[in-house]
Amino acid sequence: MPSVTHDDAPLLADLMPWSVAPLRPGRAWPTAPDPASLKARWDALLKAEGPDREALFEPTRSRTPHSAVGQLPGQSSGTEKLVRASGPCPEPVRVLAAPFDEQWLIPDHRLLDTARPELWRVADAHQVFTVETPGDTPGLGSPLFATSRLPLLRPGRIRPLYRRPGAAEPNLAPGLLEHLATRLGAAPAPLDVLAWILATTRPDLTVPLTADAELWSRGVRLGHRMLWLMRRDGERPKLPGGRRPYVRAPLPARPLTLHYDRDEETLHLDEGRISPVPPQSWDFEVAGARVLEQWFTARTTPAEPGTLSAIRPATWPQAWTSELLELITVLALMAELEPRHADLEMTTPITATGLHKAGVLPPPDSSRRPASVLDHHEEGPEGQFALL
Repeated sequence: MPSVTHDDAPLLADLMPWSVAPLRPGRAWPTAPDPASLKARWDALLKAEGPDREALFEPTRSRTPHSAVGQLPGQSSGTEKLVRASGPCPEPVRVLAAPFDEQWLIPDHRLLDTARPELWRVADAHQVFTVETPGDTPGLGSPLFATSRLPLLRPGRIRPLYRRPGAAEPNLAPGLLEHLATRLGAAPAPLDVLAWILATTRPDLTVPLTADAELWSRGVRLGHRMLWLMRRDGERPKLPGGRRPYVRAPLPARPLTLHYDRDEETLHLDEGRISPVPPQSWDFEVAGARVLEQWFTARTTPAEPGTLSAIRPATWPQAWTSELLELITVLALMAELEPRHADLEMTTPITATGLHKAGVLPPPDSSRRPASVLDHHEEGPEGQFALL
C-alpha cells in the first residue's frame, strides 16, 4: 500500500460523497450460511404464537413483533405486523456477512433493526458497494472492501458506486471524471475510478490521484484484479494445477475443530483434510480476524438451544466444501497482490488543492444525500403505499 504522507491527497469522503452507515440487523437468526435454514427458522417462528413467538423473535427497542414498518425496496415480504404474519418465508438473498463470507438473509424489514432502505433501492446487478474496514489490513492491501452483495459488515461506512439503479449517476464528485479525462488524456469509466481507489486508498482514507497515465493504468489493473477476487461474480478463480486445494480425506458430518499444519500445508477439519493450503491463505486477516477461522466459526459455533439460530443443517453441506476451497484460492491470490501495492509510487499528483481550484471539490451538499430513485410504489406498513 502507498505510504501515508502529507501530500495533499483528497479524502475518499470527498471523491465518493454519498455514504451510508452500516446496517444493524439487531438479531442473528435472519442471517445464515444456507437458505434452507432460514426458511425453517421462519416456519418455526410463525408456528409459535403469543409470548412464544415474541421470545423466538428476540425483540429489541427498535423491533418487536408489533412493529409497523414498510416493505424493503425491491422485496416482496408482507407488511402486516409480524405478530399476525402468515405465509411463506420471503425468498432469502445473498449478502456479505463478513469479509469474503457470503451468506443469506431473509429480506424482511420487520426482522431488521436498521435496514438502510436507501441501499436496497440501489442494489442491483450493476452495483458495487465499498465498505471501510477498521484496523490494520496488510493482507487486504486496502482499508476498503468491495462487494456486489449488500454488506452487513460493521462498523465502517458503505459507499455505493452508483446513486441510482442501472449503473446510473456514479457516486463520484461531480466533474471528477471529466477532470481525470483531461489530465490523463483518456476518459476513465466509474468502475476504473473505483478500481484505482481500491488499490491506492491509505489507512487514513486519503486517495492519492495521479496524472501519470502509465501509473494510472497499473493502479487500475491492480484494482480490477482486487475487485474480481472480492466480488467473485465472474469467472471462478483458480490456482495453477499443482497448487490447487483438494479434499484429501473426507470432511466429517459435523466438524468441530479447525487446525492448520504449516509444514504440510494442510487444513484439518477434525479428521478431514484439505491440501495444499498455502500459508498466505491461512494467515490472511482482515481487521485482526483470520478469515478462514472466522468463516469456519460462523458455520460451526453452537447456538443456544431453543433459539431460531439453533436451526441449522444437521450435517456439513457439500456446498460449504466448495465454498471453502474457493475461499482458500481467493485468499492465496489476494496475498499475491500485496507487493504490487508498494510498486505504485505516486508521481504527477492531482492534489486536493488542485481539485478545489478546478471546481471539483468540495462536492455539493446534494451529492452527499441519496438520490430520489423511486419510479414505482413501495408498500408501507399494513399495506399502505409509500411515495418518495
